[in-house]
Amino acid sequence: MPWLSKAWKVVQNGLKEDRLPHALIIAGEHGVGKRAWADAVSELLLCDQPANNAEGLPTACGHCKQCALFQAASHPDVRAYSPEKSKVIKVDQVRALSAFTVASPQVGQRKVAIVDRADQLNINAANALLKTLEEPQPDVSLLLLQESGRPVLPTIRSRCQVLTIPAPGIEQAQDWLSTRIEQMDEADRPSEQTLNKALMLAGNAPRLALEYATGDFIGLRDEAFEQFRQFMKGQVPVTQAARAFKALGLEGALTLFEGWAVDLARLSAGGQAMDSEAAEMLGFLARTNPGWRAHELQDKVNEAREAAVYNANPELEAAQLLIEWKKLMPRRRRNA
Repeated sequence: MPWLSKAWKVVQNGLKEDRLPHALIIAGEHGVGKRAWADAVSELLLCDQPANNAEGLPTACGHCKQCALFQAASHPDVRAYSPEKSKVIKVDQVRALSAFTVASPQVGQRKVAIVDRADQLNINAANALLKTLEEPQPDVSLLLLQESGRPVLPTIRSRCQVLTIPAPGIEQAQDWLSTRIEQMDEADRPSEQTLNKALMLAGNAPRLALEYATGDFIGLRDEAFEQFRQFMKGQVPVTQAARAFKALGLEGALTLFEGWAVDLARLSAGGQAMDSEAAEMLGFLARTNPGWRAHELQDKVNEAREAAVYNANPELEAAQLLIEWKKLMPRRRRNA
């Protein structure tokens, strides 16, 4: 994944010059490959016999004991922590991470702890992680993954080096997707039209686009969008439209609403919408509303995302967001 190379070289140079920070925040959109990057870094850091590439930078050898254990997903000196059923990382998980960091490595020279979705730490877990960051262990590397637009506590951020992984350009994303699609059975391969639409909806994030193209997201999204359009025109009640968003699951629904809010802000500022299918409707709303309304909608999405931690009702949250969107329609049409 060539779009990961800049962040990858930061780690290679840091390892080569023995100045690798003890904690890194890796920020990027959902589906750009943050976890794949973190896994590759973990293997490099654990490798006993790193080799130099053509640029003189270290790479994992792929065949030493450490690499073999890592590739078998059985290396005892690497741990990953991610949100559980509650949709957050809890303090008990961070306490386990802390115990892991102070223990001696079991089979290698170094340990690696990955916090997948550091932006989903609850307040107690964040404070517990802060204590670990304030007392770094020389043989431990912490890799904290953060989705763009999801905040991490400033006190945690200030104790880490931040690396941002950008979404690739359209050609890079298409090349990566094509390679993955060619590995599938021909009968299971999505069409080129489906792939292009998946990339559009995923904002060029290749891994997310692959998930969209091979799952049922696109069909559910199309139905939700159609219900959204009809609701905005006063042709269906909010309850009917909300049911279509409920079928996406709360996070899927919020992703749609968030994307449209961001596109509305882009259009208000004279830019272009990422969701080309929604561009006409959003363009009309951008012309008839002040730009700050888009930021209000984004705030509402963030509130709904916070409510999701407490098992909020997806249909109710969708209905409330739909009502907020309806407020953007000109009064005469809104009352029609």
